Amino acid sequence: MNTNTMSYKTKQFLMFAGLTTAAFFAVVILPFIYGLYLTFTSWDGVSKSKPFVGFANYISAFADADYWQALGRTFIYAVIAVILVNVVAFLLAFLVTSGVKGQNFFRAGFFVPNLIGGIVLGYIWKFVFNRALVALGTSLSIGALSTSWLATPNGAMLCMIIVSVWQYAGYMMLIYVAGFMSVSADVLEAAMIDGCTGIQTIVHISVPLMVSSFVQCLFLTITRCFMVYDVNLSLTKGEPFGSSVMAAMHVYNQAFTYKNYGTGQAEALILFIVCAVVGVLQVYIGKKAEVSA
Repeated sequence: MNTNTMSYKTKQFLMFAGLTTAAFFAVVILPFIYGLYLTFTSWDGVSKSKPFVGFANYISAFADADYWQALGRTFIYAVIAVILVNVVAFLLAFLVTSGVKGQNFFRAGFFVPNLIGGIVLGYIWKFVFNRALVALGTSLSIGALSTSWLATPNGAMLCMIIVSVWQYAGYMMLIYVAGFMSVSADVLEAAMIDGCTGIQTIVHISVPLMVSSFVQCLFLTITRCFMVYDVNLSLTKGEPFGSSVMAAMHVYNQAFTYKNYGTGQAEALILFIVCAVVGVLQVYIGKKAEVSA
């Protein structure tokens, strides 16, 4: 490759992707590197001095029992939420691609919750769980609804899962809709001619040909659920008694509430690594299944 060709391609890159690349480095790469540096300091987030402490913050992070409880809680929440989000999204996608009347209206309606910010969404559902459902349960003498679910540890976790499913299912539905529409009508017709029922066609034809959609949806929901903070803050605030504090909220509290910025940054890095490993493994296994299909 000669110099003129290199210069031409460099100019093309700078013209079309230069600004985006610069913004990516400024917003993502540089803060990440700076945050990595802060994990080796005992900075409190306020003072000018940043004393170097080596791996002390990582030792504190691994010794922080509350952090690992929050991480374990996040793992349980993520597993349940990811499964439910994708099941609901898949069923909604099947519904709005089955020729039901007004399916375009339903697509838009199911997607709307994803447009609402997590903070606003949390406050809306907090009113629903604390006031609306309690009033309904009291008036109808339904014991399960007569008290707020947010008042108990298991109930708060259930509320987090319900809100997450309601928020993410519509967005994942669009990806599954694209997957359903990518399946050739000729293939489906051939399956029906061969005697396949509707369920058999979905299980043996549509689903194997939609593996890429499953990979994308699972990756998106896993990363979002592991990094959940806004809904956690506005819906439960980690209550009752800290039983619904997720990993991201614990990291925030460690850094900004307790002023242990170095330890909080170290715990954030550990959370990032856990999330990255889970996400990469899921994509790797999904891509292998896609090739096999």
